[in-house]
Amino acid sequence: MSRLTHVTSGPYAPPVAAREVTAVSADGARLHVEVHGPEGAPAVVLSHGWTCSTAFWAAQIRDLCTDHRVIAYDQRGHGRSAAPVAADGYSTRALADDLEAVLAATLAPGEKAVLVGHSMGGMTLMAAGGRAGVREHAGAVLLCSTGSSELVAEARVVPLRAGRTRTRITRSVLGSRAPLGPVTPLARRVLKYATMGPGSAPEKVEACARIVHACPRGVRHGWSHVLDGLQLDVEVGGLKAPTAVIAGTADRLTPAVHARRIAAALPECLGLTELAGIGHMTPIEAPEAVTGRIRALAGTYIQVKEGA
Repeated sequence: MSRLTHVTSGPYAPPVAAREVTAVSADGARLHVEVHGPEGAPAVVLSHGWTCSTAFWAAQIRDLCTDHRVIAYDQRGHGRSAAPVAADGYSTRALADDLEAVLAATLAPGEKAVLVGHSMGGMTLMAAGGRAGVREHAGAVLLCSTGSSELVAEARVVPLRAGRTRTRITRSVLGSRAPLGPVTPLARRVLKYATMGPGSAPEKVEACARIVHACPRGVRHGWSHVLDGLQLDVEVGGLKAPTAVIAGTADRLTPAVHARRIAAALPECLGLTELAGIGHMTPIEAPEAVTGRIRALAGTYIQVKEGA
């Protein structure tokens, strides 16, 4: 599991959870889950991306927990969730199992929620969309800065023309076992270039850098292979809930071509929002836009019974 080295003040400092839950996945993996906000309020479930943690959602949690029940969990190997012990623990099947376990541990039978996934979290939702345990709870879905296939070939973190050379170098960079080390000025510049828009404010870059650098290199490497071989184009069609898509036009990791492809394949797409100048880290780079979309989805699709 990760070293917890996130920022400790400001809007990107993770708030204290109202309660914590341990969800147990199909293979016995124990997942750290946080629940924020009042019981009985409309539910929102947040699934973060590769090398991140629940801290990634700090801005959304702070805003939404005033009148929503916000459930955020650490993907296996990230944050306070244990890393897989077997090779097959690194798979989209495992991610889907984990999501089902989190929903079962935190939502009442039949209770609907807005399911939100960023990057690998979006891939989790696509992988799990056809599962009965997910359909039971998916009132609406928001996919942020994600893709369903061809991630390495389409990535633009290496400034070369598309082709075999760029793909080979990108695969080497993203799959590196090298430690990221401390968050230095150079590390911030590299992370900003690769994952964020050019206009990202220093406090946003700092928040992202602290979170990403906390991820253990073995976990980072293990999941890089899953992302490299990702094939979820068919599974997108199994995501039957009303689904909105958000992407940044300056995203080098999952360029907007992925979002357009997903939006076209969704059974019930509520529209694609392309955020000008925003990179891959949309929930931190454009918190108002992402949180506003979540609120709108909850207001439209999540009904709470009186007296609940």
